[in-house]
Amino acid sequence: MIADDHEIFRDGLALMLSRQKDIRLVGQASDGRELLELLETTPADIVMTDLKMPRMDGVAATRIMLQKYPELKIIALSMFDEEDLIVEMLEAGAKGYLLKNADKTEILDAIAQVNDDHIFYCRQTSAKLAAMIVKSRFDPGREKEKITFTEREKEIIKLICQQCTAQQIGEKIFLSKRTVEGHRTRILEKMNVKNTAGVVVFALKHNLIKEEDLL
Repeated sequence: MIADDHEIFRDGLALMLSRQKDIRLVGQASDGRELLELLETTPADIVMTDLKMPRMDGVAATRIMLQKYPELKIIALSMFDEEDLIVEMLEAGAKGYLLKNADKTEILDAIAQVNDDHIFYCRQTSAKLAAMIVKSRFDPGREKEKITFTEREKEIIKLICQQCTAQQIGEKIFLSKRTVEGHRTRILEKMNVKNTAGVVVFALKHNLIKEEDLL
C-alpha cells in the first residue's frame, strides 16, 4: 500500500509496482487519515508512505498503524532535506526509508529487504543523516552477541565508509579487487546490513569510525 499527497508521484510509483510479478499493490491513499481508513478494510504487509501529508503526516500515521498492526512493515518516502523527519519515522517504527528520487532498482530492493525483516538504509544517506540516526533513539535491536572485526576488516570498513570502490580499496591496501569484495561481503554479513549506508550507520554506532572520517 502506498500513501502520498502528490498524485503524479503516487500514480508513477503505483504503475511501476503494478508491473512487478511478485508485488501486489492493494491500495493508495493521499494522506495519513485515508491510509488508516484504507487499512481497516484492506490488509497489507508493507506500507510506503510520504513523510509530509495533509490532515495527518507519515510519522503520526506510522505510530497509529503500528499500534493497531504491529506486524506491518513501513518504508518512509522522503525528500532530500527531511533528515529530522526520517529519524522520527525510524524512531516511530519504520523499517526503512527512500528518497523520492530513488531509482526502480533501489525501490524494489527496499521492499524486498524490509519484507525479509531487514532495516533498509537508502543508498543516498548523507553523513549528516547517518550521524543523526546513530544519535537517535532508533535501535534495530538485531545485535544478539558482540560482533568482532579483524584489523584488516576495520581498515576496509573505514574505506567503505569513505565511498571507496573495491578497486580503490585494493590499491590503497595492496589487495586484489576480488579479495576486497570477499572482505566486504563478510563485513556486510557480520553487520547484517545490505549496502554502504548500512555500513556507515553500523560503524558510527559501534565506534568503528568517527564522523570526521566521513569528510
